[in-house]
Amino acid sequence: MISNFLRELPQLIYVSWSWWWDGLTEYPTTRFTPTLLAATLLAISLYAWLIKKPFTIVPPLPPGPPGLPLLGNLPFLEPNLHRYFAKLSEIYGPIMKLQLGRKLCVVISSPSLAKQVLKDHDAIFANHDPTVAAIASTYGGGDIVWSPNGPEWRKLRKILVQEMVSKTSLDACHTFRRQEVRKMVKEVYVKAGNSEPINIREQMFLTILNVIMRMSWGGSLNEEDSIRVGIQFSRVVDEFVYLWGAPNISDLFPALARFDLQGVESKMKKLLSWFDRMFESLIDSRTKDHQTGGENKKEEKGSNKDFLQILLDLKQQGDDKSSLSMNQVKALLLDLFLGGTDTSSTTIEWVMAELLQHPEIMRKACKELEEVVGKDNIVEEFHIPKLYYLAAILKETFRLHPPAPLVPRSPCTTQTISEYTIPKGSRVLFNVWAMQRDPEAWENPLEFQPERFLLDAGRGDFKGNNYSFLPFGSGRRICPGISLAEKMILYVVSTLLHSFEWNIQHGTTLDLSEKFGFVTKMQEPLIAIPIANNLRHSGPLGLLAMSAPPYVLAVAGLQLLQGHGWRKLHHGL
Repeated sequence: MISNFLRELPQLIYVSWSWWWDGLTEYPTTRFTPTLLAATLLAISLYAWLIKKPFTIVPPLPPGPPGLPLLGNLPFLEPNLHRYFAKLSEIYGPIMKLQLGRKLCVVISSPSLAKQVLKDHDAIFANHDPTVAAIASTYGGGDIVWSPNGPEWRKLRKILVQEMVSKTSLDACHTFRRQEVRKMVKEVYVKAGNSEPINIREQMFLTILNVIMRMSWGGSLNEEDSIRVGIQFSRVVDEFVYLWGAPNISDLFPALARFDLQGVESKMKKLLSWFDRMFESLIDSRTKDHQTGGENKKEEKGSNKDFLQILLDLKQQGDDKSSLSMNQVKALLLDLFLGGTDTSSTTIEWVMAELLQHPEIMRKACKELEEVVGKDNIVEEFHIPKLYYLAAILKETFRLHPPAPLVPRSPCTTQTISEYTIPKGSRVLFNVWAMQRDPEAWENPLEFQPERFLLDAGRGDFKGNNYSFLPFGSGRRICPGISLAEKMILYVVSTLLHSFEWNIQHGTTLDLSEKFGFVTKMQEPLIAIPIANNLRHSGPLGLLAMSAPPYVLAVAGLQLLQGHGWRKLHHGL
């Protein structure tokens, strides 16, 4: 239409002027007026401007479901957002928009589009979209997860990757993990002796919490405080993660944020103060300890520094490129606790649930453990690289139950993706849950089949290069703690399977329903009953004897006789 107008504009100008110069000969007293002259000059100017300025057609927003005025699509959201978005994508396509109050949300459910964003335009989409809860809970968004892409974020990530979760640092903490996992084995053996059911996630949370504590400042919970403090810690972390993922009016209608109508911001500040008091106490204690111990004590630690000391030393540096503020020290510790405990314990729960649901797969995993570790030994970390089938089980669990089903990003400038406009500041959600169940990418996508990762090991790449498998994200915002999470989860699961047989409670059915959130957990906690497996002098029995009362040893021995026979008892003891 515009091109036709441009072609016809000269003719229109000629026609509009023809009466004037024709009239000059016929009517010397022409009726030419200033108004007509102004209109003519305007037409000429418009023509010149249109010729010189190229037309830029702005692509439309992605398609999406209709909404209501002011509220948009908010009234129609379902509790399990990842499943709801997957259903909508079948109607509106792999990229769609939803208006959530004043917030524009774009959902991407296609591996090819995810690659376009996370690889081709990674720098533009390198920010998360921090919520009010996230900012309030991380010292103003000063941690690795929520701080914007820039020099400070790069500094924090470099410190975490090079100083805290590098291979050298993790190897140095090997003894901590070994001791805490063996302590867990003793605790479970006691419960097995009493035929006591175990809440898998609670038990695993406590174990990983102790590991993180040992790595962070060299201490863990003693037996007296273990249950009480562990439960309190678990509740605080659960509330943290819940509020991160809960819908908040302050995020959807920023003009109302000052009123904190749901109290999310105040709740988060209260939770943060709980952690802050703990961090302050530890930092004060460490500072006084070093002041009284002097330089000899500092040198004595040498390369065996815990994470807290590494961060405090960086804080003392005068170099702006690597020095940290006190809030950044505490924010990094907070990231380590929240990221290390909740997602890892949740993943272990999902792994055990899938194995209990598929006993034939559990038997294969136990057979592999028997071949690699042996019947008379206990699992060590050096066994883990040889446990290929167990690694495939973990990857298949991540595929069906990604810890974060919706991965958020936000563009720093307006960008075009797949012929659609993604406005600056909008919230972009990658439906990882849907992409990892895409029938075009996965054969029998709803089936739990670890063998798929044995046939094609490259598909289980945790580094984010396979865009149909993104349990840890991709690009520069990929989770920096992959190595720690993988090592810890495989170590714990392999130990649980090698040391015990597992069953669900008699008369109960296994419920694999999900409870959506920032981290998706099981709707109902997994309760399982352990049965002592390999009670041998060089293995778990020796561990049990360290702390278990005599009646537990007797019961455990009776279980051994009943379940494995005299021959195994003779060779084992």
